[in-house]
Amino acid sequence: MRPSCQSFRIAGRSNLTRLPGLLLAAMVSGCAMTNAVPPAPPAEAIDIAPEAVTEFVPVTRYGRYTLVELAPTAAQYDLLLQVVDAEIPGTLGATVGDALRHLVLRSGYRLCDEQSADLLALPLPAAHYRLGPVLLRDALLTLAGPAWDLQVDDGERKVCFIRRLREAHTPHEPKPPEINRSAEPPPLIREVSP
Repeated sequence: MRPSCQSFRIAGRSNLTRLPGLLLAAMVSGCAMTNAVPPAPPAEAIDIAPEAVTEFVPVTRYGRYTLVELAPTAAQYDLLLQVVDAEIPGTLGATVGDALRHLVLRSGYRLCDEQSADLLALPLPAAHYRLGPVLLRDALLTLAGPAWDLQVDDGERKVCFIRRLREAHTPHEPKPPEINRSAEPPPLIREVSP
């Protein structure tokens, strides 16, 4: 027994006639349900971020993928910011003066010998035969030690060391422990004997 072709056609035909009706009903109901959103009051122009100012930065091409900015570096502006990696020649009688002269040899500075003769005559510690990589300013302060102040005359490009006034406390003396007096005192413990 075969199913009737007529019932198949009717079922298929009725489904096709229902589809446009459903679409029309959905569109009509969608229009009826939408609420009109009141227009927002005109907001003042809010500038969230200022416009980026584009500066012209002169560059030149080095190789295929490298662009180099045509401006001096910070170490070229301030010579004490240049990075030095110094190895003092290993002589038995090396002094701090020898190490300082070796350090400022190509830095653009020279030493003031007259003001710091005491410092320059001191023997060079073994820990100072190799310095760096470190900034020139830090290397000079390291060689001089905490008892000397660094003074720089940029006009004459001189580096001078002046003896620091004695402080009441030197870094090598142990500091007394700080007591926090604002906290509660610890509870007293009494010993009980049997």
